[in-house]
Amino acid sequence: MKKIFLSLLTLAALNVQAQQSELAMKYANTITTDDLFDYLGILASDALEGRETGERGQRMAAALISHHFQSEGLVAPVKNGDQMSYYQNVPLVSSKITKAYLKIGKKQYDNFNKTVFVGTGVTNGEMDTQIVFVGNGDAANYEGIDVAGKAVLLFTENNYRKTVSASKVAAEKGAKLVLVVRTSTDEMLEELITSYRGYLEAGRMSVDTGIEADEYLGMFYTAPSLMKDLVGKNYEKLKELTDNGSVSEIQKVKQGKFAFGIEKEVKKIKSENVMGYLEGTDLKDELVVITSHYDHLGRRGDKIFNGADDDGSGTAGVMELAQAFAMAKAEGNGPRRSLLFLAFTGEEKGLLGSEYYADHPVFPLANTITNLNMDMIGRNDEDNYKDKDYVCLVGSDKLSQELHDISEQVNATYTNLDLNYVYNDENHPEQIYYRSDHWNFAKNGIPVIFYTTGSHDDYHKETDTIEKIEKDVYLQRTKLVFYTAWELVNRDKRPALTVK
Repeated sequence: MKKIFLSLLTLAALNVQAQQSELAMKYANTITTDDLFDYLGILASDALEGRETGERGQRMAAALISHHFQSEGLVAPVKNGDQMSYYQNVPLVSSKITKAYLKIGKKQYDNFNKTVFVGTGVTNGEMDTQIVFVGNGDAANYEGIDVAGKAVLLFTENNYRKTVSASKVAAEKGAKLVLVVRTSTDEMLEELITSYRGYLEAGRMSVDTGIEADEYLGMFYTAPSLMKDLVGKNYEKLKELTDNGSVSEIQKVKQGKFAFGIEKEVKKIKSENVMGYLEGTDLKDELVVITSHYDHLGRRGDKIFNGADDDGSGTAGVMELAQAFAMAKAEGNGPRRSLLFLAFTGEEKGLLGSEYYADHPVFPLANTITNLNMDMIGRNDEDNYKDKDYVCLVGSDKLSQELHDISEQVNATYTNLDLNYVYNDENHPEQIYYRSDHWNFAKNGIPVIFYTTGSHDDYHKETDTIEKIEKDVYLQRTKLVFYTAWELVNRDKRPALTVK
C-alpha cells in the first residue's frame, strides 16, 4: 500500500510539472518577433532622440513604457503623494569639468595635455599642495605617513583595477588628490585620453543625495614625461621602489610641491525609473524583478544614437514579458510570486537608476529572490559568435548555485541556446558583472542572472540601429528569460544562497 501511495504522489507531481510546462510554453508563445519589433521600432526611432537621461527622448520612452504597463493591467506600485505612479522619480545632479590643470614651476599642463582629470572635486581657484609618494598605492605604503589634505603620487601601469582600488585607499587615508602614472608611455596615455575625452567633456551624472562632496577631489592620470618634470631625477628611483622597495625606503624619497586647479558647472536633473507590478498568489510577498535600462546616449550634433541593441532590445523584452505574464494572470494562471517589471534610467551614466532603486526599494530587498537583467540581447558578437544561437550569462552562480542549475535546466527544457559564460570569469578584463544594473542587486546579496551577447562593432555608435537586430535568436533569448522567470515565480522555494 505504501508503495502504491508513493507512486500516486510521484504521478501527481509529474502531472503538475507537465501542466506547468504546458502553461509556460503557451504563454511563451505569445512573445513574438512582431511585438518585440513594434516596441523596439519606437524605442530606437529618431523621434526619441537617443533617450539620453534627463532629456525629452528619455521622457518620451518612459511614457511609452508606463502606458504599456497600464494597458496590460499591471499595477502602479510607487506612492507619489496621494497617488500611485508607474514612475519612481530619480533625482540626479550633472557636473561637467570646465577646467583642470597641473602647474609645475612655470609650466601649466591643461586637461587632455599629458594629463586627464577623472573626478568630481572642485578647488575654487588654484591650490598649492605637497606631494607624497606611496608606491603602488597599497594601504601598507601609508604606514607612518600623514597624507591628509595632500596629493599622493603612485604608479599603477596598465592596471585599471589597481588604479581604482588605489584611489579608494587614498581617499580613505584623507588624501586631497591622486596623481597616477597609469601608462608606461606618453603615447599610451594619448590613446587613453582619446577614449575618455568625449565621455568626460559630456560631463558626469550622479544620484543627488543632497550631501556635500567630501574632501577627496579625484585623480589626474599623468604622462610619464610630465611626472619626470614634477619629480626630476627621482623618477626612475620611484619606479624602482614601486616594484621592489620597502615602506621605509619609500618614505625616504624627498617630497615636493605643485599647484593645480579644477573648475566645474553643476545642474540638477530629473529622471525616472519606470515599473509595473503583477501581484502573485500564495507567495505574493516574495518578488522576482525583471529589468533593463531604457536610456541611451542621446544625440551629438546631427548624430542620433538610437541604441537599438543597447538597450532597446532588453527594454522591448521587458515589455513583452510583462504582457505574457499579465495574460497568464488574466486567464487564471497567475504567478505564485509577484513580479516587478522595471526599466531603469541612467545606466549609461553609471548605473544610477538601479543604484537609486537599491537605496530606495519600492519592495523590500529581503523579499526580492532574484533579478533577471537584460542588456544587449538582440545582436551577435560577430568576431566570436557569428551565426550562433547563443547568449552570455553573467552572475548566475555568484550567489546561488541553485539559481545557476535552474537556469541550465530551463534552457535544456525549452530553448536549447548555447549558454556562454566567458564574461562570468572573475578575471575577464571587461568585468561585466559590475557594469550593468544587476550589480546593484547583487551587491545587496540578491542572486542575479545577467543576459547579454557581448559587444559588437556598433556598440555606443550611431550605427546601433534596429535593422541590425537578429530576429530569431533575439526572440529565443527573450523566451529564455520568460521561462526562467516562470520557473522562479512558481516553484515552491526561492533559490538558496550559496554558502562560501
